[in-house]
Amino acid sequence: MSNQPVDQSRRTWVTIACVTGGAGGVAAAVPFALTFQPSEKARAAGAAVEADISTLKEGEMLTVEWRGKPVWIIKRTPAQLAELEKIGGELADPDSQRKPDELTPKYAQNRHRSIKPEILVTVGICTHLGCSPTAKFQAGAQPSLPETWPGGFLCPCHGSTFDMAGRVFKNKPAPDNLEVPPHMYLSDTKILIGEDKQA
Repeated sequence: MSNQPVDQSRRTWVTIACVTGGAGGVAAAVPFALTFQPSEKARAAGAAVEADISTLKEGEMLTVEWRGKPVWIIKRTPAQLAELEKIGGELADPDSQRKPDELTPKYAQNRHRSIKPEILVTVGICTHLGCSPTAKFQAGAQPSLPETWPGGFLCPCHGSTFDMAGRVFKNKPAPDNLEVPPHMYLSDTKILIGEDKQA
């Protein structure tokens, strides 16, 4: 076997061709991999949506879209949770007994209407005429709210009010509590909205 000198220019071109081919392969693979994620059409039709709550602080709300609806994820403070226990007599459906198959899954039929007490997951659409209520988390008197306001949501269209569990107050136009969508925890920081097989 003869020892022929290595053609450095040829080796350089082979290296460049391999690197370019590899980059092209990655560029082709990324769009292919993205096809495994639900399309916008699938999401609109009801595909489950994953939400990351790792940065959600107490008293904050995150909004994600599921089936074309806003879904609120709220991390309630200890004070907000304590208020839920005190106001049952002021609510139209404190135990979420109305339309449980439509509005409140079994695992959320409790005072806090959630799997984990501190995290509320609810659809942000008023059960009266489909308006979107506004967050009024601060307790106390405010415009359009009573002096004893415990914190919650106000629908500005017709004045329906909901507590920090999405339960409607008595004598309001909204007939029912806010909907709790099917959901489950994938981890302590990830929630899957639209599926609840493990809940």
